[in-house]
Order: sequence, then C-alpha cells, then structure tokens
Amino acid sequence: MSENNPKYKSGFAALIGRPNVGKSTLMNRLIGQKIAITSRKPQTTRNRIQTVYTSDEGQIVFVDTPGIHKAKNKLGDYMVNIAEKSLKGVDVVLWLVEPTDYIGAGEQHIIEQLKRVKAPIILVINKVDTVKREQLLGYIDAYRKQLDFAEIVPVSALKGENTDTLIEQIMKYLPYGPAFYDEDTITDQPTRQIVAELVREKVLRSIDEEIPHGVAVVVENMKYTKKMVNIDATIICEKDSHKGIIIGKGGAMLKKIGSLARPEIEDLLEKQVNLQLWVKVKKDWRDSDYLIRNFGYYQKENE
Repeated sequence: MSENNPKYKSGFAALIGRPNVGKSTLMNRLIGQKIAITSRKPQTTRNRIQTVYTSDEGQIVFVDTPGIHKAKNKLGDYMVNIAEKSLKGVDVVLWLVEPTDYIGAGEQHIIEQLKRVKAPIILVINKVDTVKREQLLGYIDAYRKQLDFAEIVPVSALKGENTDTLIEQIMKYLPYGPAFYDEDTITDQPTRQIVAELVREKVLRSIDEEIPHGVAVVVENMKYTKKMVNIDATIICEKDSHKGIIIGKGGAMLKKIGSLARPEIEDLLEKQVNLQLWVKVKKDWRDSDYLIRNFGYYQKENE
C-alpha cells in the first residue's frame, strides 16, 4: 500500500504529559484497541510503548511514555529517563494537558524539556468534555503564551471527540515515506508484556491507594493448546501486608482480579484463557536494578 504511493507519510509521534492526564486512554482511542493500561492512579505506564496507527494516507507510530514527574526511587528514575529520551528522534511531539489556565511546577518542568525539542509540538488539551466551551479559549490562551506550538487541538480521549482532527494534524508534520510496520501491526510490545500489564491494571483498579505503585506482574508461563491458552502470572508486591490485601479474604480479591483480567486477555489472544494468579513479596524491588530489569522495565540496547 505505502510502497507505490509517493504521497504516503510515516513517522513517529511522542505522547508526553504529566501523570494521569489521559495519555494511555488517548493512544488506545487513536489506534482503536486497548494496549496501554489505564487507571485513575498516576504513573500507570512504566515502559515506553509503541503503537501503530495505519491508514491509506500514512502511518503514525505513537510512542507513549511514562508521565514526567519527580522520581522517588530507581523505578521512578527509569520512568522519567524513558519519557525524556522519547522526545529525541521523533517527527512530532504531542503534549497532553488538562483544561486549566493554571500552569504549575509540573507543567513548567515539561515546558523546559520542550524548549530543547527540535520537532514541531502539538498541544493537545484533553478532557474538554468536562468544561464549558467558553472556558476553553482562556485555557488555550494561557498555554499559547508559554511555547510556540505548531497546533493546538482540544480533544476528549474518553469520548473520542475531535480525535480525527488530531490524526489529520499529526499527519501534516510527518515526512513522506513507506510504512515502518505492516498494516496489521498495532504494537511492538511482546504479548506477555501486554498480558502482564492487563493483570496489573486490574490490581490498580481493585485495591487501595497505597499499594499499586509497589506492584509488578510477571507472566511466568504461556502455554497454547488447540482450545485455550494456559497462563501463570505472579503479582509482585513489596510487603507481606500488601500480599494479604491482594489475595483478600478466602482468596476473594485475587479471584476478582483474575475474573476482570481474563475477558480482556481472551479478546487480545482471541482464545479461551485459563489464568492462574500467584502473589509474591519482594521487599523494596523498586530500588533494585536487578529486579526492575527482571520485571520487564528496561530499554533496548540501541536506545
């Protein structure tokens, strides 16, 4: 499709913003499939996730990054490092913000990063379904004074408002050239990683505030048979007390997490799934380089 079309465009778009502004929700909406996990808790995304939007006009490779924030441990350092590296070597940067005219320290930190970026920057004001239209002009004006944006696009990732316009604006800034991925590709994430993240999302959504940041999920085994996929996954937490909460009374919470994750994993794999979950304690794993790498948080060698 792209090889014979001289007007075909393809390139990379980095999606950045503070934690919890809706980056993963927007990316899932744009590519039409759930790859990145979402929750109301900040710092949900931990790895740089590449997803692919392909149309007759061109191909956009979205680089979804962890939220840029002040790191509190080695895992936090890793996440911020990934986010900041993602700004280099892309064709366009999407800065996702919430609809407000208050530009706080977190936004100012990102603005300082963006001042060093050579690529065009599109300001994406998300969650516009939560404010009145007349308020929006004031918010746009407040941000316009901060940086020279190539475009400013208000959207609602949750409701899909104006996302077609956003795709058009991104395409405008991509170079001409053939697709990087075939048209069936939607992500470069290994299947095991997506399965682990879907389980982690259900943990995030099901348990108390203080636990989620200390949770990782590792898929130990994925065995395919003709009729189903047998999956063994381990939920890692930092304290014995957290383990008790994740398992729940009589195993009720663990059962709930499994029953919430299973249908989405089945949709992903297009097969029936037998999901077995286990819980292990690894104290202070977020400050261990070895365990961070072991649980899947590392960059490829050439990055």
